[in-house]
Amino acid sequence: MKIVLDAMGGDLAPRATVQGAINALKISTSDIHIILVGDEAQIKVELGNEIPDQISIHPTTQIVTMNDKGSKVIKSKPDSSIVQGIKLVKDQKADAFISAGHTGAVMATSLFLLGRIPHVKRPALGAFIPTQKGGKILCDVGANPDAKPKHLLQFAIMASMYLDHVEDIKETKVGLINIGEEPSKGSEMYLETHQLLDKELPNFIGNVESRNLFESEANVLVCDGFVGNTLIK
Repeated sequence: MKIVLDAMGGDLAPRATVQGAINALKISTSDIHIILVGDEAQIKVELGNEIPDQISIHPTTQIVTMNDKGSKVIKSKPDSSIVQGIKLVKDQKADAFISAGHTGAVMATSLFLLGRIPHVKRPALGAFIPTQKGGKILCDVGANPDAKPKHLLQFAIMASMYLDHVEDIKETKVGLINIGEEPSKGSEMYLETHQLLDKELPNFIGNVESRNLFESEANVLVCDGFVGNTLIK
């Protein structure tokens, strides 16, 4: 598997990202190759004299900062590590792209270059939360601050599939993050979402207050991006 890593993404890049790539290769039991995309000179400084065989560099000349508008990066900084890294996936030269950088730029560029899964209305951001019972996923955590009930239904389905296929958690239970456990609580959008989830998902268990996130039996927790982003921060 070839994984593209945005070497310039994150507060401590490229030192932290390059070291993370090296550490990943040391503990990985899979046959992986990591493509570090970014400023070649800076990456080589962090790699030192010997570059592992499982690491290669894809040089770029531009860096996306947090002041850049995410939706404009694909045009304003086409030779950035984010745009070029995602292009490698689009061109089937890599299997996955990872970045700790500008989330909005990653989301927007992925949407433009890779597109959406058929029938998915909106992409979403999911945060996996490790627990003693395997883990939970909170979705959405920032991509859709103005989501509609039909979007939250799809978030629940996609998050359930993630737990099944990636974390091998087969028995999923969906909870709706809300200001109270009663079905009558919340804004109009959340009232409609509760009704829709209850109708469409046999594994929907109802509302979950944020203070009960870890104790709740729900391992798929859905909300709009504004609530989710506020919750994880």
